[in-house]
Amino acid sequence: MTRYVLIVVCCLMMVGSAVGQQLPGGIRVPGGFPGSFGGQPSGPNSSTYSSPSGIDDSTKVIYGPRTTRYVLETDILNNRRRLYTTDTLLDGVDRFTYVQRSRYLFQDLGNLGTPIRPIFPSEPPQIGAQTGYYVFEPFQYQTMQVKYYDTKSPFTDMYLVLGGRNQNILRFDFAQNITPRWNAGFAVQRFTSQKQFGTRGSNDPNKLLAQNWGFLAHTNYRSKNEKYTLLLHFINMNHSLDEQGGVLPGLRIEPGAERDTVEVPYDYAGNSRLIFANGRELRNDWHLYQQFVLDQGFQVYHRLDYKRQKNYYQDDTLRVNQEPRQGFPGFYPDILTDSSRIEQDNRFRAVDNQVGIKGVFQNFNYRAYTRLRVYGQYSRYNINAARNNYGEYAPRPVIENYVGGWLGYYFPDSLSRITAEAEYLIGGGFRLQGQFESKWLTGGYTAMLADPTLLQQRFQSNIFFWNNRFRLRGVNHAYGTLNVPLGKLRLQPGLDYQLLSNYIYFNEQAVPQQASGAFSVLRVGLGYQYTAKKFQALGQAYYSLVSRSDILRLPPLFVTARFQYEFLYAKVLYVQTGVELHYKSSYFADAYMPVTQQFYLQNRQPVEGYVVADVFANLRVNRTRLFVKLSHANQGFPRAGYFVAPDFLGMRRAFAFGVDWYLFD
Repeated sequence: MTRYVLIVVCCLMMVGSAVGQQLPGGIRVPGGFPGSFGGQPSGPNSSTYSSPSGIDDSTKVIYGPRTTRYVLETDILNNRRRLYTTDTLLDGVDRFTYVQRSRYLFQDLGNLGTPIRPIFPSEPPQIGAQTGYYVFEPFQYQTMQVKYYDTKSPFTDMYLVLGGRNQNILRFDFAQNITPRWNAGFAVQRFTSQKQFGTRGSNDPNKLLAQNWGFLAHTNYRSKNEKYTLLLHFINMNHSLDEQGGVLPGLRIEPGAERDTVEVPYDYAGNSRLIFANGRELRNDWHLYQQFVLDQGFQVYHRLDYKRQKNYYQDDTLRVNQEPRQGFPGFYPDILTDSSRIEQDNRFRAVDNQVGIKGVFQNFNYRAYTRLRVYGQYSRYNINAARNNYGEYAPRPVIENYVGGWLGYYFPDSLSRITAEAEYLIGGGFRLQGQFESKWLTGGYTAMLADPTLLQQRFQSNIFFWNNRFRLRGVNHAYGTLNVPLGKLRLQPGLDYQLLSNYIYFNEQAVPQQASGAFSVLRVGLGYQYTAKKFQALGQAYYSLVSRSDILRLPPLFVTARFQYEFLYAKVLYVQTGVELHYKSSYFADAYMPVTQQFYLQNRQPVEGYVVADVFANLRVNRTRLFVKLSHANQGFPRAGYFVAPDFLGMRRAFAFGVDWYLFD
């Protein structure tokens, strides 16, 4: 009875109070430096640093984390027999935003649910066609991180965060075995945030900034003889955002005889550059994986994906937003046609069908496959305008054919392995990559040629128009990390090198442009962890060099540091408390253009160059984890604020509270 009361309460909270969810499956972090300290655990049920107090998660009750296990598709695909248990560690519980969970390797616009992108360049996710719309993708459940459960009892996970400054998160997960070999479950997420500037106070009916609904339904089945395995899930995301375009600096009259008017750069009560403009993204993903084991050395598998995506932007006050304000020019470039409004609608569909064979022979693991991918994109703008009918762009479906293979060797010590993978798009690009993993060293190399995104090749609206024939993009990426234990201190020095050719970027006019030739990106890193009884200090630092800083901007210095202390209070309450610091040196980060949902070069305003300090306390009673946190505790020292992106302020000081509650029966 208690379980169903809690389910009803959670549903009412989602509908009534507009709060949201923890990270739906995590964020794809840019490549390099695997397992670095100071961030998100590197595995689904592991931590990159151990708990200094040695907390014991054992329990005397029948059902718990050890009876609620799950698998990941990547392990089944690669014939790795892994079962993960539910995470009950305290490490990182206080990191509730997407930027924090990414180890600060992502940049957003300063508030929960705003467009987000990696700080450092990452490899294209596909060698074939891609939409080019990525800034809201991390907010959805991720296909390859869906957990397929085997629960001996009904399992429920309820997660709630009141993040301060009206950043709210709610998630509800449920899974239950229908039979001993058949499990089904679902997850629902809801998160919202409110504007920090550009409002008329708490009674403003338009104060809502971002809101996200996410849904995941999943099931898995295995036959009695373990020959047949089925994984199936459906993902839906509906994300909307009131676009603000940044904050206008405020003005203050200085006292004195002359009463000079001075600019207030960090004006959290200032006006926004855009009014009544909004963007939206909808995604629906169906995913099926099935395999049949004829023999340990010969198995047949099948993967099928069907994806639908819609990206939408509307501004019905185009003329107002194009007027100069407080010394700033109009927000948009020159308007090409209709100057009264813009309504942009882009839709993408793709079917990806993969069939292959795989198996295990002694210590070798192999996989070979063929893929058939069919996609199409549909675009229109201002189609419903009374005076305009600008038409639509709907090319015929395009077919892509791939062949690929994967090979892995597992060393007898069971701690080391080497893998290699190759994929070729017939008539197009390719991807070659390999990685070596051991107790002391992790290193890898990737070489690939990938298509430009569909957005980079063609876009049409009454603000922008281009029709490009860009060449394939090239990436050569090498990285390595050492693991050096020195008593109580453990170091992880690392090196990450990328050679980018035919690089495509959005220039100062927010229009795509392809650079000729190649250039280098070098990143040197050092992770550290020092443990002394119940005290722990850990962190990560990067130093970056770019040979073409005119087209790619990175912070030269990037540092995170965490100092924490653990203790047991009253024999039942485990406490982990400390402070986390983050710093990026000053650099000209890319600005954001909401019409195309792209970040583009700018030379007007440097950002960051500021240390942010968060004070936290993570707590655990039995299996319930909680946290309290004071974010940006050092606001006012050394200055009143900072910019995370051009014209977008970092979040002010805020008090956050969260709870993660597991139920196993």
